[in-house]
Amino acid sequence: MLLGDLLSRFDDESVAASTLLRLGDGDLLAAVHAGAEADGLTPGLFIARAVQRYAHEASDEEWTALIGELGRAEDPGLACLKRALIYTINGLR
Repeated sequence: MLLGDLLSRFDDESVAASTLLRLGDGDLLAAVHAGAEADGLTPGLFIARAVQRYAHEASDEEWTALIGELGRAEDPGLACLKRALIYTINGLR
């Protein structure tokens, strides 16, 4: 599934939850829930905003690293999502 299609469905929290589980990273899952709670957002909205933030703020070097990762990923949409979440969560610390 394309990342944009997935993000458009994140108003359904079951979609957001299942996508987070597919990332297979319990620490990231906990950080998303903590960040969402701290911002007064649902996890789905937090995820969507994290991707927007990544798109607007990531450096050229970060984009280059992402492109390299996408070439090796089984699911490029999930790889991009994971990287955007890590970028956003690290920026909040």
